[in-house]
Amino acid sequence: QVQLVESGGGLVQPGGSLTLSCAASGSIFSINTMGWYRQAPGKQRELVATITSGGSTTYADSVKGRFTISRDNAKNTVYLQVNSLKPEDTAVYYCNADRIATTRRITYREVWGQGTLVTVSS
Repeated sequence: QVQLVESGGGLVQPGGSLTLSCAASGSIFSINTMGWYRQAPGKQRELVATITSGGSTTYADSVKGRFTISRDNAKNTVYLQVNSLKPEDTAVYYCNADRIATTRRITYREVWGQGTLVTVSS
């Protein structure tokens, strides 16, 4: 069994910053692409950013220049630095791994974390 656990959410004022973390655990051998998604109240879940195992990144247009995704493969952890936050960034932020291979030769696909809430409000 593998799991992703997010942390770092909270209440922040407009213009503020946060660092979200997502740690994977469970006899992990390798993780392919990891990403952050978010779901605002009453809206569908949307892609925020992704990063491959080699470090290639993609971003949603709405967060380009404000958010930065990074990962530490040795720690099986992905980060999302969120700057210049706006009220419309308020959402539950979810971590995703599209494929996790374990040392037990079991591969898990589309693994999700439980989410961490980011609220941007004055």
